Amino acid sequence: MKSKLLVFIQFFVIFLMILPLGAATSTLIYGLVIIGVGALIGFLAINKNELGNFNIRPDIKEDCTLVTTGIYSIIRHPMYMSVIISMLGIVVIYPMPYEYVLFGILLITLLIKLFYEESMWKCESQEYIEYIKTTKRLIPYIF
Repeated sequence: MKSKLLVFIQFFVIFLMILPLGAATSTLIYGLVIIGVGALIGFLAINKNELGNFNIRPDIKEDCTLVTTGIYSIIRHPMYMSVIISMLGIVVIYPMPYEYVLFGILLITLLIKLFYEESMWKCESQEYIEYIKTTKRLIPYIF
């Protein structure tokens, strides 16, 4: 139930963020570049997952495999980073107070999902415990 609620909050906030409630500013190009970087990170993550191994909920799928190559060799949660960067691009395009608030809510939601998912992996896999010793969560070499 917790994972479904977190996914609902995530997508609802993203939906609210991309609603065209404000006029795009002169930072449109910068925002689109940031969204492109986020999309590239997401593509690199999806490209390393086998069909059926990917899960939008932070629950561990039965018979899934831990991916540790490609972008996953640098950060453990590239899909979360992809969403964060892409939505930051939306904030740059529409720099309005409600976008900042929604971005904060999204960031908190994704961090809760991230820590929840990691706690599940730690219980399920010794390989994951070894993996966390060599990678950071979201920002290479920092966090």
